[in-house]
Amino acid sequence: MPTDLSYSLWSSLLPGIALWALALYLPLSVPISRFEESLAEGPLTANTQQIVLVIASLALALAVGVVVELLLCWALGPGWSSSLGLMAVLSGLFWSVASRQSKDKD
Repeated sequence: MPTDLSYSLWSSLLPGIALWALALYLPLSVPISRFEESLAEGPLTANTQQIVLVIASLALALAVGVVVELLLCWALGPGWSSSLGLMAVLSGLFWSVASRQSKDKD
């Protein structure tokens, strides 16, 4: 029975985790760019570097998403943390569109 409990717990947290991973993907691009520079200096081929970079960036975003979701679930509750994740994604999208429009006007 504990397996069912842990599965139902994680399945209820997955939408919030995915939302937070998506919301935090762009802010996490700074450490990823440093990792990309270090990969470029290494012995890997360009295709292998791209694969490693994609896997590492997704893993980092998911790990941070899990941590943020768990902390917010503990502090606010699962429903609120998922809602805040959705608001973070939508605000990031809004600011991205707004910055593109201001660049087009200049």
